[in-house]
Amino acid sequence: MTDTRIIADDIALARRLADAAWTAIRPHFRNLNGVDHKSGTAKSGFDPVTEADRAAELAMRTIISQERPADGVTGEEFPDTDSTSGWRWYFDPIDGTRAFVGGLPVWTTLIALVNPEGVPVIGVIDQPVVGERYIGWPGSAVMETASGTTPIRVSGNPDLRTATIATTDPFIFTPPEQGAWNHLRATARITRYGLDAYAYARVAGGTLDLVAESCLKAWDVAALIPVVRGAGGIATNWRGEAPALGGQIVCAASEGILEQALLALRRAAD
Repeated sequence: MTDTRIIADDIALARRLADAAWTAIRPHFRNLNGVDHKSGTAKSGFDPVTEADRAAELAMRTIISQERPADGVTGEEFPDTDSTSGWRWYFDPIDGTRAFVGGLPVWTTLIALVNPEGVPVIGVIDQPVVGERYIGWPGSAVMETASGTTPIRVSGNPDLRTATIATTDPFIFTPPEQGAWNHLRATARITRYGLDAYAYARVAGGTLDLVAESCLKAWDVAALIPVVRGAGGIATNWRGEAPALGGQIVCAASEGILEQALLALRRAAD
C-alpha cells in the first residue's frame, strides 16, 4: 500500500475530496444561515459549528464509503467508522471555524491519510478562497493553484532570532505554555496570530519559519505533518519527539530553529 502507484491514486482521491468539500462549503462562506454552539469542546467555551462543516464532511465521507470502503474515517463532526484495511482518513472540513464565521479567508480544509502504524502519509491543506492547495507525501510537497503545480520547500532559516513564527491564539495556552511562547515571541523577529492550519502551509511554503500550538485534536494535526515534512521541514511534539495525533506540536523550517525553540517549549511539554 506504500508503492508509488497507490500513493498517487490516494493523492488523486484526496484532491477529489478537497473539491467535494469546497463544493459543499462554497454556498455558506460569508453567507451563514446558522452557527451552532458546540459546548464543552473549547477552553474559551465557544466552538462554532456551521452547516458547512457538516455538509463538507458528509460529502467526503460519502466518497470514502464508495471508493475506499475498507478504510476508516475520523472526522470532527461525525463518529468514527471502522477500518478493516488498517488505513484511516482524517477530516477537518473547516479548520478555523472562527475565521470562517468572521468571513476571513484563512480557514482551511484538512485531509490526511494515516497508515496502519499511525503515521500520516498524505496531507492536504486546502484554502479554496485564496486558491491554494498544499499537498504533502513522503519526500515531496507541492502547492497547487490555478496557475499550476509548484514544488515547495521550507525556508531553511537556521536562527530563531531572524524567524517569523506563528500560533493561532496564545490565550488558549496554559500558563506554562504561555511562558514558553512568550520566550519564543521575544526571541523571534516577527510573530503572527490567527492563521490556524494555514500557518503550517506557509511553513512548508517557505514564508513562515515556526508554528507551535497545543490542545489539538487528531483531525487538526494529521494533515499538517506530511505537508511540512514533505517540504523538508520538521514536525515534533514539545519534547522534540515524534508528534502524536493531537496535543502539542511544533513545526519548524530547520533543525537550528527547532532546537532553539525546544529550549523553551520543553519546560511546558505535556
